Amino acid sequence: MERELAIEAFDPKEYWTIEADVQKDQQPFLSKLNLYNNEKIKQFSITDTKTATAARDVLLKEANGKFKVNKVEKKERKRNPSAPFTTSTLQQEAARKLRFSTQRTMRTAQNLYEGIDIGGETVGLITYMRTDSLHLADEAIDEIRSLIEQRYGKDNLPDEKRVFKNKSKNAQEAHEAIRPTSVVHIPKEIKDKLNPDQFALYQLIWKRTMACQMMHATLDTVSVELGCGDGNTFRASGSTIKFPGFMSVYMESSDDSQTDDSKEKLLPELIEGEQIDLLEIRNEQHFTEPPPRFTEASLVKTLEEYGIGRPSTYASIISTLVNRNYAELESRRFTPTDIGRIVNGFLTEYFTKYVDYEFTAELEDELDCIARGEHDWRPLLKKFWTPFKETVDHVEENVSRADVAQSRHLGTDAETGKPVSVRMGPYGPFVQIGDKDDEEKPRFASLRPGQKMADITMDDVYFLLTLPRDLGTTDEDEALLTNYGRFGPYVKYASKFVSINKEYQDKGIDPYNITFEQAMELVRAKKEFDANKHIKNFPGTDIEVLNGRWGPYITDGEKNAKIPKDKEPVSLTQKECEELLAAAPFRRGKKKKAAKKKVTKKKAVKKKTTKKKASKKKVVKKKATKKKDIKE
Repeated sequence: MERELAIEAFDPKEYWTIEADVQKDQQPFLSKLNLYNNEKIKQFSITDTKTATAARDVLLKEANGKFKVNKVEKKERKRNPSAPFTTSTLQQEAARKLRFSTQRTMRTAQNLYEGIDIGGETVGLITYMRTDSLHLADEAIDEIRSLIEQRYGKDNLPDEKRVFKNKSKNAQEAHEAIRPTSVVHIPKEIKDKLNPDQFALYQLIWKRTMACQMMHATLDTVSVELGCGDGNTFRASGSTIKFPGFMSVYMESSDDSQTDDSKEKLLPELIEGEQIDLLEIRNEQHFTEPPPRFTEASLVKTLEEYGIGRPSTYASIISTLVNRNYAELESRRFTPTDIGRIVNGFLTEYFTKYVDYEFTAELEDELDCIARGEHDWRPLLKKFWTPFKETVDHVEENVSRADVAQSRHLGTDAETGKPVSVRMGPYGPFVQIGDKDDEEKPRFASLRPGQKMADITMDDVYFLLTLPRDLGTTDEDEALLTNYGRFGPYVKYASKFVSINKEYQDKGIDPYNITFEQAMELVRAKKEFDANKHIKNFPGTDIEVLNGRWGPYITDGEKNAKIPKDKEPVSLTQKECEELLAAAPFRRGKKKKAAKKKVTKKKAVKKKTTKKKASKKKVVKKKATKKKDIKE
């Protein structure tokens, strides 16, 4: 929500860059203006079309079709491999490279850890997947180094073993880093024994583990300064891989793809003082962009940086966000829902201390101390619980449901003078004209799918209040209406309802825009279904053979039974139906109801006995003992 509010408050600023396309020996490359009239060009040096066009015209005249190579700088730099995987980095990299959710990553890793049959024996292919350690066992490193020399040659094997240290102060390091149990299980050689997810994740872990013990990569970087008349220069840069080292096996991804060295262009061989051809000078308009919404990978990384959560909890944190409808994934990035906004607003206003990042991280540190036996748990529990209980009690007594729902006042209705608001209800967000205390009942309307409470305007409200929408009458002179209900959008004919199905909704059809013909198509299909619903019944019994949503079935109101594939529903006898129903399980609701009645009856009998009183005293005594323990 903090990120979303930053995006909403963001004010984009305009700026311009001036780029030149140049070439040597038919090899074109890009350069950017970095000095104009002897002044360094910064992001906001040029902020409008007029200035950019004027500068471009001057530069074209100064260049006269040629740039001069003023300076060529060459540097050699080394890049070291990334550390082996922890839970966090595995989830991040699987999200970037494989587009796996955190849950999918952990589920697949669990399969690999528990064991896969790779030819006559079940083998656990990776070490424990819930870890924040970067440590690798000496035997494992020896095996990895041996395979590096065998597969990639001595040039790719450093003289010393690589040792990685964890920078996180909260790292527990109870296990090794995530690695193959044996790197001799080469991914391609066991591919046919793994499903696609298992193969993709195992290959990722295998490559990262191998790469972490390989030779560094060596890159040649080139930076060129190109003169364009007096006091104006353009700059171009590029790089080439001199020695790939570990990069021949594995390259770490990034949420910002532009930081990847592999995206840099290769420059032609340039000599200081020579002239090269200018193809074109272009003005490029840009606007600053708001901070990006979180991906699963960047969210896990941020949680780790704040010290929130543990290797075993990242996946459950993220699944909770989605499963409870606090956030939704759009284009693989999280956007808070209206429910998410309300929950966030409620917690940050009334439970500020408990949703503070430092509080969460500090509490986890204290819990770690208890786990290590350094502190007693009772004082910590008391320190947390006493003020927390007071806060809960205060909120329960003083905060109304309306405050929790965080209704948003939109304005006043010009016709009635009544307030117009949008708020969250039991079945989703809705708009309202009027107040519940008014003599006249308020008018309500649900928001359309995709509409957000924060974005609704007065014009949107009046459009929403056009429901229920009158479409006329059916062929049988039944009133035809459309609206939203508890179970979604529907068409109503006479006193019956038919849902506007998913196929229609996927096409953008809803109660506001559905046509008479489309509504009648749904009504006719519903009537036909109802007419064909009853296949057979047996007088004197509750047994019926019906057409259901997923095909014919038998029911007696208590149980539903499937019809065997070799039986025609219309040919079933009463005896056959009774036998199939006897073998069928009770419908969930019916079974629970029956069980509840029996329990109530037993309790009523026991209530009169003196034995119950004795039992009650015993319980009270036990509770008193527990309180004493905690106090001590």
